[in-house]
Amino acid sequence: MTQSITLPSAVDFHVHLRQGDMMKMVTPKIQEGGVSLVYVMPNLQPPITTTDQALSYKRELEALAPNVTFYMTLYLSPSLTPAEIRKAAKAGIAGVKSYPRGVTTNSENGIESYEIYYPVFKAMEEEGLVLNLHGEIPSDVHKDICIMNAEEKFLPQLEKIHKAFPKLKIVLEHATSKAAVDMVKRLGDTVGCSITVHHLQLIIDDWAGQAHHFCKPVAKYPHDRDAIRDVVKAGHPRFFLGTDSAPHPISTKEGPRSNAGVFTTPLVLPYLAKIFEEIDCLDRLENFACHFGRKFYGLSQKPGFVDKKVTLVKQSNVVVPTGFNISSTNTNLGTVVPFYANQDIGWKIVSNFY
Repeated sequence: MTQSITLPSAVDFHVHLRQGDMMKMVTPKIQEGGVSLVYVMPNLQPPITTTDQALSYKRELEALAPNVTFYMTLYLSPSLTPAEIRKAAKAGIAGVKSYPRGVTTNSENGIESYEIYYPVFKAMEEEGLVLNLHGEIPSDVHKDICIMNAEEKFLPQLEKIHKAFPKLKIVLEHATSKAAVDMVKRLGDTVGCSITVHHLQLIIDDWAGQAHHFCKPVAKYPHDRDAIRDVVKAGHPRFFLGTDSAPHPISTKEGPRSNAGVFTTPLVLPYLAKIFEEIDCLDRLENFACHFGRKFYGLSQKPGFVDKKVTLVKQSNVVVPTGFNISSTNTNLGTVVPFYANQDIGWKIVSNFY
């Protein structure tokens, strides 16, 4: 039985770091989870829609976590132009994130039609920026669309964009369904897919009535989770880690309406070691968490961190904290409850990369 694992520091190609006190709490915890590179989502308030905003945000993050490499994204909106894309590419911005209107946290400014963005996509294709798609469409009772099939109903849009721009790198974010896995596998080498920690583990029964397992897109049926696990176990190189770790104060998770998001940042590699051991594919963990995403994006850590290692050991009584205080000075801000709070996950980082 494997008792320890040593692997390169992980790369997380989908993370939410928020703003203000929440940002100050979450960002230093990236490295605690064994992660040295993150791809940062732009759905702030207001959203990150310009290169200058992205670079300003990046400077804030780097001040909080100097050991971490941050790649920034822009929020797809009507104000985004081909000229801004070219400016972003020169500044090292890595991609553009698309949110359908109203489907998840801070997506009120999301899109309703993709065709109007084709000039932007063409510029992205030419400049090498990645298009990151939140793959759902808004619920519509008249069309029998809800959170359980919103991802599958979105997939024709993915295929349409890919056919229109075959050289544009596209990532279908946080896949939750067999249909999504099958679609990405079928499309060309420029289409990839991020997989979260929690979607490798949860099904609908786990979040129905459990606010801290509720996210968008929601975890679905057992056969959908099986498809996600199977493609990871097969070592498919276009499926890679993107945690979609999304912190919310406990008051907004357990209130009358639960915000969508699962918080995994502080323990990414221990969570993954637990899950990959349970599904009998620890040998696939390194490629999934450390290599496949970097290769697809063509990105790497800052100098001095590329070959840094992380060692985890298997042991009992590795209990996830019940919560993380958002501020050490203002208790009114509350706490964030992490995934598997107060549970023994059985793996612990004993030597980190920094």
